[in-house]
Amino acid sequence: MARTNGKSEMAARELDLDHELGEGSGGDVANDETQPGASADASSPDSRAAELQKLKAERDALLDRLARLQAEFENARKRAVREQQEFREFALADALKALLPVLDSFERALQLAPPGKSEFRSGIEHIYRQLQDTLQKLGLRPIAAKGEMFDPHLHEAIEMVDSTDAKDHEVLEELQSGYKLKDRLLRPAMVKVARNSTQ
Repeated sequence: MARTNGKSEMAARELDLDHELGEGSGGDVANDETQPGASADASSPDSRAAELQKLKAERDALLDRLARLQAEFENARKRAVREQQEFREFALADALKALLPVLDSFERALQLAPPGKSEFRSGIEHIYRQLQDTLQKLGLRPIAAKGEMFDPHLHEAIEMVDSTDAKDHEVLEELQSGYKLKDRLLRPAMVKVARNSTQ
C-alpha cells in the first residue's frame, strides 16, 4: 500500500483541484453565468461601438508604427549603402595614391630616354599607356596645369617666375602631375607660376 504521509487520497485530490482552479475560482464561474444582464452588457450596441473604436485605434497605431519602422529600415539601408560606397572610394583612393609615384617614375623615364624609336622606349611607352588606361577606368583623372590659370584648389605653386610673355598667375611649367579621383583631389599639381607685373 502507498504511503500518503498521513493524508488520505481524497484530501490530495481536493488540494490538486484547488491548485488547478486557482484562488476564488471554485464557485465564481457558476455565479458569473447566472448573474442577470452579464451577456446583455457585452452585446449592447454602445459596448460594441466602444470596442470597435478601441480596435480601430489599435489598428491605426500599429499601422503607423509599421510605416515608421519601414521608413527607418529604408533610411538605414540607404545609409549602409552610402557608407559602403564611401569606404570603397576611400580604399581605392589609398591604393591609387600608392601608385602615383610609379606613374611619376614612368614619366621621368620617358623624359630621360634618348629620343628616337627604340624598342626599349616603345616598350616603356606601351606599359605606361596600359597603366594610365587601367587607372582611368578606376576614375583617376590628370589635372590640367601648363597654360592654365593658377588654381589653389588644384595646383601647388613651387616657384613664381617673372615673365612678360605670359599672363599673370599663368602656369608656366608642370613639375609634378596632379590627379583627381572622380571629383576628389588626390594630389595637387606642382607648378611654376608666372608673375607679370605689367598686368
